[in-house]
Amino acid sequence: MTKFGKVAVMFGGHSAEREVSLNSGAAVLKALVNVGVDAHAFDPKERSISTLTTDNFDRVFIVLHGRGGEDGTMQGVLELMKMPYTGSGVLGAALAMDKIKTKQIWCALGMPTAHYHVINSANDQAVNYQQLLTDLGGKVMVKPSHEGSSIGMAKVTTAGQLEQAIINAAKFDSEVLLEQWIEGQEYTVAILGQQALPAIRMTTPNDFYDYEAKYQTDTTEYHCPCGLNEEDELHLGKIALAAFNAVNAKGWGRVDFMRDQQGNWYLLEVNTVPGMTEKSLVPKAAAVADISFEQLVVNILSQTV
Repeated sequence: MTKFGKVAVMFGGHSAEREVSLNSGAAVLKALVNVGVDAHAFDPKERSISTLTTDNFDRVFIVLHGRGGEDGTMQGVLELMKMPYTGSGVLGAALAMDKIKTKQIWCALGMPTAHYHVINSANDQAVNYQQLLTDLGGKVMVKPSHEGSSIGMAKVTTAGQLEQAIINAAKFDSEVLLEQWIEGQEYTVAILGQQALPAIRMTTPNDFYDYEAKYQTDTTEYHCPCGLNEEDELHLGKIALAAFNAVNAKGWGRVDFMRDQQGNWYLLEVNTVPGMTEKSLVPKAAAVADISFEQLVVNILSQTV
């Protein structure tokens, strides 16, 4: 493990996902130390980035979720410092963090994704909420364009709910994405290098796989193997890799899907720094592929050498 030199495990940060990042980073740090890597905690909220150089770090394992860490910003700083880091580069991180740009790329490539509409201002008096709701099938998912962990998201079925959900989402982002609601089951595919790991199907009593379902409840169930036959699982893995590569994502990540009741797949989003907590999906998929958590983090870190 000496080939990695001194490693900064970067987590925490300033985003709305700070709490999740602290948990993810602590798990990654512990695993790296357990296998003999000279790894140290590095919270950019508490330390200047310049200390990466003055404290003689050799590379960075990025476990920052959300803005400032998963959106290309930190990647750009590390590029200027010529400091190797894990995961996607500036372009891939920035594109994947922007749900609207991601959908536009997928649509241009003819990839399957739900019908959508973009709101650029929550105070736009010209918005006809009832017409928007009707155009998108009467049931809509509202999302801030640049947030993760389901922060600011809501499912709506009335014009009044839609207006309020847009106002709430706009507290997190100037751009709000409205997507046609897909009735069906939610799946995710973790990517490691150019390998699609076994798909996971998530079930929750909540309206959707929201922040509570992800981090705060024991009622969410994770199915891996996910119940697909071999042909469908291979097909899903190919779509996931194609979607991941389409936004120039690199190294590792996760691609989320819905499957409707007719068996059609719909791409939701790409995560370039997914959660790495005990409840997180990438470690669960890796375990089914006989990759331990320690092996997983070393594999990711090895991509920087």
